[in-house]
Amino acid sequence: MKYLCLVHIDGEAIGKLNEAEGRDLDRRSIEYDKGLEWRGVYITSDALQEPETARIVRARGGRVSTTDGPYAETKEHLGGFILIDASGMDEAVEIAANIPVGQYGTIEVRPIMQIGPDRK
Repeated sequence: MKYLCLVHIDGEAIGKLNEAEGRDLDRRSIEYDKGLEWRGVYITSDALQEPETARIVRARGGRVSTTDGPYAETKEHLGGFILIDASGMDEAVEIAANIPVGQYGTIEVRPIMQIGPDRK
C-alpha cells in the first residue's frame, strides 16, 4: 500500500543549523532515501522551497483568486515529502520515524486513497 510521509519542518529549529550541519542533514536525507530504495519501499521524494515562495489558488463559482505566501502562520510548515510503498501503517510509521529531517519537526503519514473504478 502506498503512503505519503509529509515532512513538516519547524522553521526556527532548522534555521539554527549552520552550513556544515545543513549539508550533513542533506547527506543523511539522501542516504536514507537510497536505503529505502534498496529495501524496495521508495517511490519518490522531494524537498520544498520556503512557504514564502508559495501561491495559494482558490477556484470558486467560476472565479479564480490567488494569494502569495503561506496559507497560515504556524510554527511548522510543509517542507517536503516521501512517497513509499509499505506493507501497512506500522511499516510506514517505522519508515517515517527514521526520516532524518523529522528531528526538526513532525512527519504526517497518510495512506494514498485509490480513485477510479477500482476505488477501495
